[in-house]
Amino acid sequence: MEYTPISPFMRPISHAHLRVIERPEASVPVKPVNKWELLRELSKAQAAFGVSERDLTVLQGLLSFFPDDALGGNTEMVVFPSNKAICERLNGMPCSTMRRHLARLVEAGLLMRRDSPNGKRYVRKRGEERVAFGFDLSPLYCRAEEIARAAEAVREAEDRVRRLREVVSLMRRDLAALAEFGDEVQPGLCLWDELRDTAALIARALRRKLSLEDLSVYRTELETLLDRARNVIDGPETEEMNTNDVHFERHHHNSNKESKDLEPALKKGGAAAGAPKADPCEPEADVEEPDTRRVPKIPLHLVIASCPSLKTFYQGDIRHWHQLFDAACHVRPAMGISVSAWEEAQRCMGPEQASIVVVAMLERFADIRSPGGYLRALTSKAAAGEFSCGPMVMALIGRRSAA
Repeated sequence: MEYTPISPFMRPISHAHLRVIERPEASVPVKPVNKWELLRELSKAQAAFGVSERDLTVLQGLLSFFPDDALGGNTEMVVFPSNKAICERLNGMPCSTMRRHLARLVEAGLLMRRDSPNGKRYVRKRGEERVAFGFDLSPLYCRAEEIARAAEAVREAEDRVRRLREVVSLMRRDLAALAEFGDEVQPGLCLWDELRDTAALIARALRRKLSLEDLSVYRTELETLLDRARNVIDGPETEEMNTNDVHFERHHHNSNKESKDLEPALKKGGAAAGAPKADPCEPEADVEEPDTRRVPKIPLHLVIASCPSLKTFYQGDIRHWHQLFDAACHVRPAMGISVSAWEEAQRCMGPEQASIVVVAMLERFADIRSPGGYLRALTSKAAAGEFSCGPMVMALIGRRSAA
């Protein structure tokens, strides 16, 4: 038969209480602990100690009877309010409910009963000696370090959930944007509908409070779909772009004079013909056409992720397209791109797409021998309707994934 220790007033002593009594001296806090900060830490880690919010409300009431703000030191940590006084302090909580919560706190090893011979709670003074009977708060003080560690573990778990939730949210937005971009590049594929449906379902799921396991499942699903979408988009068109990139780089390296004198040659040709040659990127002088360029469908987050070198040369935040444009204007002179080439790229591509091209070129700057000529070549393709910056970004992502 198992022996159950009892208190002097014949009440059972919990095993959690015994563990506190047997706790080695080294684990006891060496300095006083603020009782309210300790209560907040316990509130954060309440699940680890098996107590509820109502239990902590009763504990808060008991702590309010302790005159000092700090537990510990040489002060005796015994409070001795009557049941009536405790219930009044707890805004009229029924006495039976209060006793039930007190029993849970004692069972959890956060309180200890110090019973008098008649079961009453009081303090007796004999000269300088003081003997109190009531609820001893020393177990709570002795477990302060344990409570702090448990609270920190809860915060770390919450932080992991918060970070993973943010990652899943960003991946969902990328998935939706890739669906729109892919439908424009390769229309008619069922994959884009699947991506849209999954993005919508996960958006509804993110309205709820999800566990770490649920978020991990969504992240895996999103990673799979993003890889599928990138493999489809990063297909023959990207291979053609990579081949053309190498061709353009070699062409401008071997034809420095042509790339440097591109605009003067056009002007001379126009003068020989008797009239200036029209810029293919601009409309007729007397015909005003609306600007039909739109913000690129490729997600800005994806562009920034594929061009980490940009952070080295531009310290500002990039959360909107106008900030990416500002960053491109900042790095453009250092790359050796002339003002005329940059303005021409903006006219033919639009400022957003031109900014994407410049930051993508910065990522591959070591491989591009003539950045200004390379940008002009891409601008010419854009003027002919044969260029999209999407494959360029996807190729950078593929290179980072393979590295």
